Amino acid sequence: MPLPPVDLWSVFLAALLNPLVVVVAVLMGRQADQWQKVPVAGFAAAVIGSAALYVLVRVGLLGGGAAGRAAAGVFIAEFLIGTIWAALAYAFAHRARW
Repeated sequence: MPLPPVDLWSVFLAALLNPLVVVVAVLMGRQADQWQKVPVAGFAAAVIGSAALYVLVRVGLLGGGAAGRAAAGVFIAEFLIGTIWAALAYAFAHRARW
């Protein structure tokens, strides 16, 4: 019997509500000295967030549910959200230059 499709809203919420993505993206975005490093900060935030989510699901603290099957989708959503947070932190840290 095939599994039901993954709800995209749960994938987006799993990425949006991950506090490690926000913290890592803001810290790295604030420290970036060039705008080209903002996507790198978003990628690093997605890696850390996905690793933490994996560990929590594996240990059993979170019921992975459907979002656990869509790890690539969660990673992409975390990358996009992390890049937005890093860009905001970069903009606020370097607003005197504008």
